[in-house]
Amino acid sequence: VPGQDANMAAEGDVDLDLEAEENCTGKPAEKPRKHDSGAADLERVTDYAEEKEISSSDLETAMSVIGDRRSREQKAKQEREKELAKVTIKKEDVELIMGEMEIPRGVAERSLREHMGNVVEALIALTN
Repeated sequence: VPGQDANMAAEGDVDLDLEAEENCTGKPAEKPRKHDSGAADLERVTDYAEEKEISSSDLETAMSVIGDRRSREQKAKQEREKELAKVTIKKEDVELIMGEMEIPRGVAERSLREHMGNVVEALIALTN
């Protein structure tokens, strides 16, 4: 029986050696290729990003355009608020909308002003 164990151990050693040789020749060769292609991709990305640097004059121009657009939007919003403030609304209409829709006074007033004091249109808009 001790001789059989030695034969089995020897056969097992041979099998392990063959597996080790297969792993050394096949799989490790593929891994560096994958790694190299990843590094090449990374190089391309960084080269592209470096080419796309933004000049300070382009940045200043873009910022001024954004600033102008914001100021125009703000002015338009202020003008709209002034127009809405000019609309006269009835206290009873505000209370009716508050009671029917169960909304705060500010929302009811805003809706009435947006619809030029028309209670029916304001209610329709609030239900939609």
